[in-house]
Amino acid sequence: MRYRSDYAYSDQPINWRILRSLLPYLMEFRGRVALAVVFLTLAKLAGVAVPVVLKYIVDHFDPSAEAALVAIPLGLLLAYGLLRFGSVFFGELRDAVFARVAERAMRRISLRVFEHLHRMDLGFHLSRRTGGLTRDIERGTTGISFLLRFTVFNIIPTLLEIALVAVILMLILSPGFAVTMVLAVGIYVIFSIFVTEWRNRFVREANQMDNRSNTRAVDSLLNYETVKYFGNETFEARRYDADLEAWESARMKNRLSLAALNSGQALIIAGGITVMMIMASSRVAAGEMTVGDLVMVNAYMIQLFIPLNFLGFVYREIREALINIERLFGLMDQPPRVVDRPGAGALVADGGAIRFTDVCFGYGPDRQILHQVSFQVPAGHKVAIVGASGAGKSTLARLLFRFYDVDRGSICIHGQDIRDVTQDSLRAAIGVVPQDTVLFNDSIRYNIAYGCPGATEAAVRRAARLAHLEDFIARLPQGYDTVVGERGLKLSGGEKQRIAIARVILKDPPILILDEATSSLDSHSEQAIMGALKAIAHSRTTLAIAHRLSTIQDADHIIVLDQGQVVEQGTHDDLLIRRGIYAGLWESQLRHAVK
Repeated sequence: MRYRSDYAYSDQPINWRILRSLLPYLMEFRGRVALAVVFLTLAKLAGVAVPVVLKYIVDHFDPSAEAALVAIPLGLLLAYGLLRFGSVFFGELRDAVFARVAERAMRRISLRVFEHLHRMDLGFHLSRRTGGLTRDIERGTTGISFLLRFTVFNIIPTLLEIALVAVILMLILSPGFAVTMVLAVGIYVIFSIFVTEWRNRFVREANQMDNRSNTRAVDSLLNYETVKYFGNETFEARRYDADLEAWESARMKNRLSLAALNSGQALIIAGGITVMMIMASSRVAAGEMTVGDLVMVNAYMIQLFIPLNFLGFVYREIREALINIERLFGLMDQPPRVVDRPGAGALVADGGAIRFTDVCFGYGPDRQILHQVSFQVPAGHKVAIVGASGAGKSTLARLLFRFYDVDRGSICIHGQDIRDVTQDSLRAAIGVVPQDTVLFNDSIRYNIAYGCPGATEAAVRRAARLAHLEDFIARLPQGYDTVVGERGLKLSGGEKQRIAIARVILKDPPILILDEATSSLDSHSEQAIMGALKAIAHSRTTLAIAHRLSTIQDADHIIVLDQGQVVEQGTHDDLLIRRGIYAGLWESQLRHAVK
């Protein structure tokens, strides 16, 4: 399944069953959730009681009110203040108690996504778009927090408040007031949902344009040097501005549609309050209600419509949160193509003898790379893979490391099919020095120690010395604490490659994969590093992928690939005598070296 981050948002109905997926995160803190609900109920009860107390306070100052219905003024005023405070205080307690639940849910899900992305196969990561993917993850985790908070603290409390107010109006005044209030709220809700659904297209379009512009910006900045090489700053700015222009247009439509929503809601609120006030005023004039009842009705209508005023926003955000969460869960539902088989055991390297048997592989049906490749690397030996670009050399290394699984055939280490052992044990036994070394935006020490997190300072320095890094590091003002920049851009290719070699030295694996390990080094550095590589490769099983044939003359065996097939194999001298493809490559490189 190919992942697309520049997707168009779906107009299909929302999958409300996603809410059930969040229940385990709520159940982790059952006590907190229950306590939050208690505080929520107390806050709403206090809030609903405020207009009733206000009614009696007003009635106390009405000369026509019956004395039997009037409480002690001071007590009423104190009760009014306490209820106002209690409404806010219990609401704050509810937020404080529930905060751990929402934050822990975000933490758990963020960790699950992070771990899942690291389990995904290399094909997924090569086809992804980093900017859009990070936005999807951010929106999904934020959506979970929003959904938990607003479902528990806005939707449920508002429904509870409407029910309580309807009961109070029915008992204290008449069923007509309760029916009118419920009718006004119903019209308001239906209008808000209908208009919000209509304007969702503009919100989605703005999000899509936001994703696209963010992806464009990240991609351009990651390729900063390439942009500079070709002087394309203006070209990149125009492309970015074109995306921002589309985002601006979508946002303007979003703003105008929001104005329409807010105006319609304000009209319904004003109409509902006006009708209720006319009803109450007529009954006050007829002597059937007190002035306090009129004030209570007005207070309830305003109090109800304050949370409902955000209904369009809340509904849209909840709907969008569900879309984003579904997107996030959909990402987590994408299965990795490379997985451990049930009951897979740990690899027993025991010297690390490697055997490729009739291996066939392609990155797709229309892109077959390897065709029945067979060879072996005896334990402790060094075998080199050479061939023209695109012959499949690096693909062999990726298959051995299980970035991909073979389509047909098998790869075995010490007689064990690598598909039958755990990926962790397989990769722990293999050290890789890649052609293109990418470093973390951290210190040189951190990047070297990444080969063995927790390694001692002495071990890190020893690895740096064996990789011929000590002199270079000594010349840096901050030494081992020098930050290498994003993807190691502050270092030269050779310096980055030496750090990669130091990492492998620190890891100390029984099997080595050298994928063009000295391709970024000058001749002097190459000779020094080759000495270090020979030292660490001694008694280790080594698969060396090489473009410079001069670096693999000492190999015990050389495999020549051509269009995904083994066409020649033997020692360096044997292959030169045969006057085949290898000999041609050798002579071509000698001519270039002379020039």
